[in-house]
Amino acid sequence: MKLIKNIIGGLAGAVALNILHQTVKQFDHDAPRVDLVGEEALTKGMESMGLEAPTGNALFTATLIGDIVSNTLYFSTIGFGKKKYLLLRGTTIGLAAGIGALTLTKPIGLSDAPVTRTNKTKIMTVVWYTLGGIVTALTIKAMQSKTV
Repeated sequence: MKLIKNIIGGLAGAVALNILHQTVKQFDHDAPRVDLVGEEALTKGMESMGLEAPTGNALFTATLIGDIVSNTLYFSTIGFGKKKYLLLRGTTIGLAAGIGALTLTKPIGLSDAPVTRTNKTKIMTVVWYTLGGIVTALTIKAMQSKTV
């Protein structure tokens, strides 16, 4: 049961993160564009295997699904460990994801411009992943406090 709660919490954090990304990019030119990093990663990965990558809406959709799945799995790790440190783990794991988004793109051969374009973009990237971790922790905490 704990694993299911962790995955549900991770999904809540991943969805919240993606809603934030997709909404703010419509209104703020400095918003991080993690979707573009994901599209580049998917395209390069498929091409390296000799496969034709999707384009347009199909590429966006495949990337969004991949992002939600990977962030769900990553954020679900927040639920493992002592209950009293849940919010601290959520904050720390979210913060690590945000810093990773800034620092790992270039070393793995992807453009970091969509997440490092301006200082504001960098700050938003880190804060948004941190919020995803916090949403995960709060969701898991809420499910733990429910008696079934």
